[in-house]
Amino acid sequence: MIWFYGMKTTVDLDDELLRLAKQQAAKDGVSLRVLVEDALRARLLPVTRRRKRFKLELPVIEGRAPPAVDIGDRDALYDLMERR
Repeated sequence: MIWFYGMKTTVDLDDELLRLAKQQAAKDGVSLRVLVEDALRARLLPVTRRRKRFKLELPVIEGRAPPAVDIGDRDALYDLMERR
């Protein structure tokens, strides 16, 4: 019987990048190997399911009454806001 656990390889990484990766792995409670494999999967494997892009649709309500205040009159606007 032959057991295959994966391929071992050597990768030359920037020291700062490796330090950050080790910190993130420790923070996530996973091994460096798992962190690197997850990062490679996220980068290399196709996304199988994408969500439909969200579009915010706001209702348009048309009023019939004239505005309660002249919107060009700042003082009148402030007075109206303070009353509510």
